[in-house]
Amino acid sequence: MSKANANPVSTTTSEGIAAKQPSAWLNRNVFGMGLTSLLSDVGHEMVTTVLPGFLTALGVSAAALGLVEGLADGMATLAKLVSGWVSDRAGRRKPIAVAGYFLTGSTGSIFAIASGWPLVLVGRAVGWFGRGIRAPARNAILASSVPAESLGKAFGFERAGDTLGAILGPSIAVALLTHLHYHASGPTTPFRIIFLLTLIPGLACGLVFALLVKEKTFRPSQARFFAALRQLPGSYRRFLVGVGVFGMGDFAHTLMILAATRVLMPVHGLAHAAEIAALLYIGHNVVYAAASYPVGALSDRIGRRGLLAFGYLIGVLTAAGVIATFMWRLATVPYLLVLFAVGGLYLAFEESLEGTITADLVAPEVRGTAYGLLGAVNGVGDVAASIVVGALWTMFSPTAAFGYAAVAMLAGTVLVFRVR
Repeated sequence: MSKANANPVSTTTSEGIAAKQPSAWLNRNVFGMGLTSLLSDVGHEMVTTVLPGFLTALGVSAAALGLVEGLADGMATLAKLVSGWVSDRAGRRKPIAVAGYFLTGSTGSIFAIASGWPLVLVGRAVGWFGRGIRAPARNAILASSVPAESLGKAFGFERAGDTLGAILGPSIAVALLTHLHYHASGPTTPFRIIFLLTLIPGLACGLVFALLVKEKTFRPSQARFFAALRQLPGSYRRFLVGVGVFGMGDFAHTLMILAATRVLMPVHGLAHAAEIAALLYIGHNVVYAAASYPVGALSDRIGRRGLLAFGYLIGVLTAAGVIATFMWRLATVPYLLVLFAVGGLYLAFEESLEGTITADLVAPEVRGTAYGLLGAVNGVGDVAASIVVGALWTMFSPTAAFGYAAVAMLAGTVLVFRVR
């Protein structure tokens, strides 16, 4: 992947219209979107951190968790694919993003009344639908808010805000879980209280986006849906093939939390094992947050394709590390802490660079469609990864499950590295 233009004072749309780019990268929009992502992920990660323990207390299997995560990803996939194109056609992206944040922020509370996995599936699917409709619109607004040579910094900053929320969210969840465990009337009560409390950051994030982010005007695309997809360049389509193959193995990291809970439970018991697994996930997100901005900034200097392939390779090592956990019973907290840190590191590369490369390759007036297609490709891969890994774990073994993940992720790494 070539570097961004060193001096892009303007860009030219496919209609030949020159559009001036803003001169400073850390502006009101970038800050507002970073703060929005922080608050949104506080609520989201509070749910994600305690959900495996909640489902374990309900007696739900790994296959059911994989099904919940996979179908929720599928809902987000459809939403991303359509909402990006709709935002290009409508000429307005902010209302779609705001609606998505409010929808996602309110659905975690549904789990508080769940007695089995079906209602969890409903809440997760609706929440991820909200994530799906907001992501292409938000990313397109972010890409138009900074100069082209600073795209990596802007996307890295937004991802850093997101993952700072992913540190605070699990930290709050663990503190609440520890406190409520000693005062609860039943094994699921602490989890249900935490689900209700996610409404506070969940609704706040939509307000912040609505108040701080200002959308810049752009000429709406007139292309119909499939025509808009055909307008995307061939290099971008080849890039998406590698992203999709990698995504076929890119399992939901709630399965890592479940793995840690399962291997720690014989020694520590369910409640304490769930707390330790949640703390490990905080370490995972600390690394994710700390690495996101440096990865994005580095890509502005040396290019992005090789960095993304390197990050994908770290993902392969993460899957191999989970295999080793079960094969050799490496149920020690220091080892698991390193494993979760490696998992957070590869997500920093993946999340910071996939969106940035999209902005490099695609013209501004169809970026909503491009981000929607990127989200759809990732979503299809996530559906397959979550369902297949969960099913292989239940039917065969966790070694078979994460072995599949490692092979798929390695194939995607090779494909992305070969893109020119």
